Amino acid sequence: MTAVFSHGRLRLYLLKLLAEGPKHGYELIRLLENRFHGLYAPSAGTIYPRLARLESEGLVNHTAAGGRKVYEITDAGREELRLRAGELAALETEIRASVEDLTTLATEIQHEVRGSVRDIKRELRQATRETNARGGSAGLGAGASAGSGQPGAPPQFVGVRLALDRRITEFSTELRRLVSRAPIGEAESRAVSDALDTALVAVRRLLT
Repeated sequence: MTAVFSHGRLRLYLLKLLAEGPKHGYELIRLLENRFHGLYAPSAGTIYPRLARLESEGLVNHTAAGGRKVYEITDAGREELRLRAGELAALETEIRASVEDLTTLATEIQHEVRGSVRDIKRELRQATRETNARGGSAGLGAGASAGSGQPGAPPQFVGVRLALDRRITEFSTELRRLVSRAPIGEAESRAVSDALDTALVAVRRLLT
């Protein structure tokens, strides 16, 4: 995703949000998160220093309400928005493109996760059938146990474990390939983490 908020453009977008009405810091964070469909959210450590800088420049001011600072744009802030209207329009266009990029990346990873879970289920069933057909022969069990890192494992489970280990390795390799294809920033990292959390939940359901 293009770094849409580089070179002071986040502060410009904060002015735009405050021009829509007074807001406290966490409300601004939620609005930005919603703008990126939950795939990106700035931290408090990102937002509050910029609000303080805007206030020091006379572009916003704040009042205390319910223990929170509520920020409001000033006339000077509205004038800055007017002077930078072209830049703001370009920023909105880049944000839309970035959201599309993030959504595409998240969808690709989710499809890969779902496919991997299906493959794991299929290979586990196949390995179980093959092991049962062989009757869990002592020769297979002894050799496979040593290679699987599970000394003394019941022979009927060795083939299953080997199949699962193989699929986990393949999944990890494919995930690294996907991640390496594009620059990874904070938003992309969050999208990938969410997709992996989804996969982990699915695996837990299978095994617990």
